[in-house]
Amino acid sequence: MPIETEEELRTHYASVNVRAAQKVLKKLDDHCKAFIAASPFFLLATSNGTDIDVSPKGDPAGSVLVEDDGAALLIADRPGNNRLDGLVNIVNHPWVATIFLIPGVSETLRVNGRASIHAELAIRERVAMNDRLPATVTRLEVDEAYLHCAKALIRSKLWKPESWAQQRPVAPMGEMLRDQIGSDTEFETEAQMMKRYETQLY
Repeated sequence: MPIETEEELRTHYASVNVRAAQKVLKKLDDHCKAFIAASPFFLLATSNGTDIDVSPKGDPAGSVLVEDDGAALLIADRPGNNRLDGLVNIVNHPWVATIFLIPGVSETLRVNGRASIHAELAIRERVAMNDRLPATVTRLEVDEAYLHCAKALIRSKLWKPESWAQQRPVAPMGEMLRDQIGSDTEFETEAQMMKRYETQLY
């Protein structure tokens, strides 16, 4: 039988650590700002109120801008597959969650809040990359921010090269898509895909 209430769930765990309960911030402090400035990669979770999507986001460190003295973030939407799952979710249900990572740092930073999507030229110019403007910019008004301890990344050995597979452990994306969508569809080779990425990152 699944656990169905918070009360039942909490019987399986110890009381929350006092420090963990107190660490939530209502805006980004200097440590959070520095963490975001050093992070080249984060995950953005969105919802339409029922279903949830999580999208990986990557850019050179410092590309996510902090504004209003830590009360908001500006996130460029770089070229992708144009499904727009996350953006459509934000239009309909603006509450989002993020987790920022820094290579080699085992702690992570969570920032949650209310998002809005902007296409004004002035805001797009602020997060341009290689003289190319994003189609839109997501502005995240910070509701809460807090650091996560290192246990998950230590357990996973994420930043330990000696734990990484010596060869790619899964098929190339083109091969996987061929098998998932249909063998009659023509797909790129791995080399073709990487070549295309070189000109379509921004």
